[in-house]
Order: sequence, then structure tokens, then C-alpha cells
Amino acid sequence: MNRTIFVNLPVADVEKSTAFYRALGFERDPRFSAEGKAAAMVWSDTISFMLLSRDFFATFTPRPIADANATTQVLLCLSLDSREAVDGMTETAAAQGGTADVRDAQDMGFMYSRAFADPDGHIFEPMFMDAAAAQAAMQPQNADA
Repeated sequence: MNRTIFVNLPVADVEKSTAFYRALGFERDPRFSAEGKAAAMVWSDTISFMLLSRDFFATFTPRPIADANATTQVLLCLSLDSREAVDGMTETAAAQGGTADVRDAQDMGFMYSRAFADPDGHIFEPMFMDAAAAQAAMQPQNADA
């Protein structure tokens, strides 16, 4: 079995959040979804985001649930195939009730990213990276060359 990751996110409205993530290109997996309670949103073969109502999320932890609009616990970086895809996802997020550009865009030449918050304040960083250019940029420079 492949190793997988399920990122659990508390949300105020499961159906509203499901529509938001569908608009960004995620697919809902009905096998792990329950109306009003949970929606499994698939990003790739090995990564899914579990959108859980705040009440249901609370059954998994004894700790208080953070308000993602007031605090940051995690930044979720999603790799995309192009700079245009990064811009497109960020603009779609804003059009679907999220907040675009919660920080300045980052352009390092070999890597480009922006950031948006979903309707519940969770921060996503769509990014495109040219792996070969990134590797070349990270190589130590030989002063004798």
C-alpha cells in the first residue's frame, strides 16, 4: 500500500468548503464523506484533505481548535505545473470566497509561489518550481572555476 497523507481541517460549513475545494480542482471521495460532517477532497493519489465540521473535528483532539483566521499552525504548499496555474488557482480561490495574496508573491526565478486563505482561514501556497534550475541554484559556487 502506498503511504498516504490525510490533512484534517476544521471548517464552519462542510458543503461550502467542499464547493470551494472542488472549484480549485480537488475531487470529492464519497467513500470517506458524510453530509454536514466530513468531506474527503482528493489532491493526488496519496494526498487528501479531510474537511471536518468543527464539532466532528473536536472529537479527534482534546486541545482547543485554533481559529485559522487568527493564528497560523501550518502552511500547506501545493505544487502545480506552471506559473500560470499558480495564478489561476489563487484567482479561483478569491472568486470562490477565499482571500488571495495573504502575503506577497515570491519569485525566485526557479520557484514562484503565491498564497491564499480558504473561507476558514487555512493558508495554502500554490507553487511552481523548475527542479533543474532549483538544483543548479542550490549548488555551491566554485570560486576557483
